Amino acid sequence: MLKNKSFFITALCLVPQFFFAQYTDVINSNRPGETMSAYGVGKSVIQAEIGVYGIKEKHDLLDYDGSGFGTDITLRYGAFLEKLEFVLDLQYQMENFDTPYTSYKKNNFRQTVLGAKYLIYDPYKNYKKEANIYSYKANHSFNWHELIPAVSVFAGANFVGADNPYSFSPESSISPKVMLITQNLFGGGKWVFVTNIIADYITTDYPSYGYVLTLTHGFNDKWSGFVENQGYKSDFYSDAIVRGGAAYLINPNLQVDASLSTNFKNTPSIFYGGVGVSWRYDASYKEKQMEFKGKEKAKKNKDNEMEQREIDYQEKERKRKSKYE
Repeated sequence: MLKNKSFFITALCLVPQFFFAQYTDVINSNRPGETMSAYGVGKSVIQAEIGVYGIKEKHDLLDYDGSGFGTDITLRYGAFLEKLEFVLDLQYQMENFDTPYTSYKKNNFRQTVLGAKYLIYDPYKNYKKEANIYSYKANHSFNWHELIPAVSVFAGANFVGADNPYSFSPESSISPKVMLITQNLFGGGKWVFVTNIIADYITTDYPSYGYVLTLTHGFNDKWSGFVENQGYKSDFYSDAIVRGGAAYLINPNLQVDASLSTNFKNTPSIFYGGVGVSWRYDASYKEKQMEFKGKEKAKKNKDNEMEQREIDYQEKERKRKSKYE
């Protein structure tokens, strides 16, 4: 399954934003890999992530060749809480298959998932690494705090229609999907490592369990690349897939991407190639940014006032002591 999502390009350069909110100065897209990032888009933010892909299949035992294309759409919306995000995942696929004796087609929704993600723990909340003016080594040594991941959970439902050729059952069904998500920032944010542990179709006759590991590197403010490994296992179908690709930031609210995916078996062998775009509407979030800046300014003024009081107190103490000397 190609759903081409990975962590967004410029989050790698925006670690300080994570100290306060999930919203970032530039778009936070899950494309073009398969993982879901721990952080959301931000309260009142709407985001669409859309891709198209081509697919080639070959099954040595069943002796068929398949080819086709598909599209995947992810709609994300931050609502009610800064840590909460609602997600709609859709994937539609069309394929033609040829065997020595016949040809046939398959086309339908390969995935329809509706759910919500919630950030349980953010290691950068209320955390700030202080610079050591006396030690170059201390400022450039490995930050052990980076080993602590952000942690989120996702819970949703799969909706499968009747007579879907991509389903293990001819009947329609609704089944749970849950996910544990972790995310680490390394090298000051230049590297991002995301882990998804997934339990899917839990209440059906063929539950699926899997993982996705994604490592993303930001080359500069515009370009990033990623590598990914995905594995899933069930009595219906099991596989292991590797992916790689890149993303380019056109502007703070628009990103384009491309990726390739393949597996290592021949029952069937699978090869995907896809391109996509991510777009964000964040106009409603600007008021919150202004409110935040106002609070920060007030806090800074309060700190300056307390510091001035301390200076005045020290000066009075110095004068008092000198009076009796």
